[in-house]
Amino acid sequence: MEETKRDIVLDVEDVPKAGQWITLSIQHLFAMFGATVLVPFLVGLSPAVALVSSGLGTLSYLLITKGQIPAYLGSSFAFITPIIAAKALGGPEAAMIGCFAAGFIYGIVALIIQKVGLRWLMNILPPVVVGPVIIVIGLSLAGTAVDMAMYDPQDKYSVTYIIIALITLAVTIICNVFFKGFINLIPILMGIIVGYGCSAVAGIIDYEPIKAAKWWEMPEFMFPYVTYTPTFSWEVIAIMVPVAIVTLSEHIGHQMVLSKVVGRNFLEKPGLHRSILGDGAGIMIGSFIGGPPLTSYGENIGVLTMTKAYSVYIIGGAALTAIIFGFNGKISAVISSIPTAVMGGISILLFGIIASSGLRMLIDNKVDFDKKRNLMIASVILVLGIGGAFVQLSETVSLSGMALSAIVGILLNLILPDREKISGDIFGK
Repeated sequence: MEETKRDIVLDVEDVPKAGQWITLSIQHLFAMFGATVLVPFLVGLSPAVALVSSGLGTLSYLLITKGQIPAYLGSSFAFITPIIAAKALGGPEAAMIGCFAAGFIYGIVALIIQKVGLRWLMNILPPVVVGPVIIVIGLSLAGTAVDMAMYDPQDKYSVTYIIIALITLAVTIICNVFFKGFINLIPILMGIIVGYGCSAVAGIIDYEPIKAAKWWEMPEFMFPYVTYTPTFSWEVIAIMVPVAIVTLSEHIGHQMVLSKVVGRNFLEKPGLHRSILGDGAGIMIGSFIGGPPLTSYGENIGVLTMTKAYSVYIIGGAALTAIIFGFNGKISAVISSIPTAVMGGISILLFGIIASSGLRMLIDNKVDFDKKRNLMIASVILVLGIGGAFVQLSETVSLSGMALSAIVGILLNLILPDREKISGDIFGK
């Protein structure tokens, strides 16, 4: 801890100077920008609303955590498939109700953690369950990424689209592997910029919406009882809630990494219950305006590691800038004009990284597959999730894919013998 403290440029509570504040805040904005706008692009929501949602969610997170955790919240990739499924059932309105339910689950878990501690959650969601579910999240989206890279808007096979997707993918990989410093932290944004340039040369960009867009205009917000009448659906809840339970484990992992980077134990102060509540509140706020669920971003943790500037004022500045960008019509029009080939190239890498992070969780936690219970749990989760299995509970309610695999995995872990109980030591207690 002490070694980390000596190198700090700005501590958590420090107020930066004006120039430093603007520069470092914009850096955080760039780090999260590419991934945050990709999620709404893929699920058919407004990128402008996603930016506003991201900013408001981050500000509420900072408030709930008493300004003690420098974390930025951006769009969550884990909810891409559930949002698409929810929209197919009842349109974007149903998806927003499902997102709100996911945020509500975060709130319930936060209250339980405050009362009884954290060990119960980790015993329900050990790495042998969470790792394979994360792999399912990534691989279930693989077809979407490849289709975007191969086919034009008329669903015709396109060599031009494939070439642009591969160039975008190559630039993203090169920036991440061979560059250091700031470029290394924004490979997604660099890939999108180069891919967009190639698309312009290829003549596949429609500039008319950009010309027609105003510099300042209201994003396409979705307010319940204003723009739509919300309806409750058990089927949508069944799709969203299991994923929310799994992403809680991801949240805990981010808090552990962030604690090491900053040199403070955020699980103890302000407490994991506050960070989970802040994350859930951000999701609920976003669902009120039509934005996707949020999560803390590894990209922004990377920026903190590089700059050693941990000030929450910098994070707050990035959040305010994101909100301003959301009201800029030109920026929204440019994002909407990005060809699917570019996003397909980015998605090939990102969805693969999601799946690989599930493998990494299994490796880092030394999950022993010589144990039959571990092999059984992981195998069933992978086949049910990737295979698209579903259980029809009624005419309107079904459990499918990712949700079904997560629930079955949790049940197998609780039922099968020789279950390893998680020690409290991993939480620093």
